[in-house]
Amino acid sequence: MVARKKDENILSMVDTFKEFKDTKNIDRTTLVSVLEESFRNVLAKLFGSDENFDVIVNPDKGDFEIYRNRIVVADGEVEDENKQIALSEAQKIEPDYEVDEDVSERVDFTKFGRRAILTLRQTLASKVLELEHDSLYNKYKDRVGQVVSGEVYQVWKREVLIVDDENNELILPKAEQIPADQYRKGETIRAVIIRVDNENNNPKIILSRTNPMFLERLLEAEVPEINDGLISIKKIARMPGERAKVAVESYDDRIDPVGACVGVRGSRVHGIVRELCNENIDVINYTANIKLFIQRALSPAKISSINIDEENRKAEVFLHPEEVSLAIGRGGLNIKLASMLTEFTIDVFREVGEGEIDEDIYLDEFSDEIDQWVIDAIKSIGLDTAKAVLNAPREMLVEKADLEEETVDNVLRILQAEFEQ
Repeated sequence: MVARKKDENILSMVDTFKEFKDTKNIDRTTLVSVLEESFRNVLAKLFGSDENFDVIVNPDKGDFEIYRNRIVVADGEVEDENKQIALSEAQKIEPDYEVDEDVSERVDFTKFGRRAILTLRQTLASKVLELEHDSLYNKYKDRVGQVVSGEVYQVWKREVLIVDDENNELILPKAEQIPADQYRKGETIRAVIIRVDNENNNPKIILSRTNPMFLERLLEAEVPEINDGLISIKKIARMPGERAKVAVESYDDRIDPVGACVGVRGSRVHGIVRELCNENIDVINYTANIKLFIQRALSPAKISSINIDEENRKAEVFLHPEEVSLAIGRGGLNIKLASMLTEFTIDVFREVGEGEIDEDIYLDEFSDEIDQWVIDAIKSIGLDTAKAVLNAPREMLVEKADLEEETVDNVLRILQAEFEQ
């Protein structure tokens, strides 16, 4: 029975080395250091100290040697059995040992039993996990902003778990997913790294498919002129999965930046549009001229005139009645993206005649008749004035502002009454 237990212990030790050596991608120097430190931790627990032990590890062969160094003292004068050995015991090892000499004795680790081996395995597992975390963090910490590909491993309600080609785990949170995204286990997807957290040495690589950086990197990959530095992406505004506006600038007068980015018949953006779940991409020429930039951002609407308040970052835009709906866009998308791109709050006003401006009223002025939460819901889709709301389709107010039909009809009635007075 004793012999069998000893064989099992030895087998367990061999398994420990084999598993550690064959399955962990760790360099030799680190491997030796970790193994030695793990042995010393166990020895310190067994003997109270590991100072007087020599640990020799050979990871290539999967074996090791441990020696305990003690000083010979006279019989009956042993005060610390770990660091001292009685003369009579020392002479059993070598008959010619004398007092004050050093004795180096090989230690059979398997004799310490199953508990010691289990402790060693647990210590190794803990240190390997720590090394793997360090390796993962060091691999990704400087890659924020880069696009990575990975295989969908698990789909949960709040996030998708993705593994890279080295089986490292990457996380794509729900908030960073395009609404129309559908994920199936085993399929390959692309996303941009937006953050690498390392709380309590537990690295988490956070990905995104909604961040403007993702669209920027896709454009860089598809448009050689951007990659070569001939065209610069100045700003991007996105409503993920629906629409995006990209402002570009050329550093070569011979290159049309919009044409280069779109490609012949849209060839360069087709692949990106598919990648982004049919997200429409508008590419416009960037300019430092704020009025012109806002005008381009509101395309395809044609603007009659603009008043700019640079201090408060506001712009009043005047258009012919038939252009108002184009400027606002379906669901308020166009004006919202234009505001995001230009970083100006844009208010749209309708012209009713040559040189005559139809007076408009901000929605906030109706807070005594319309609940503030209703006003905020309407403003959230890019409609800030009474005329903008009256010119918008009723269905848009119901669907995009997420309001009841009765509430929308009440709002329209109140606003219409104001202009009929």
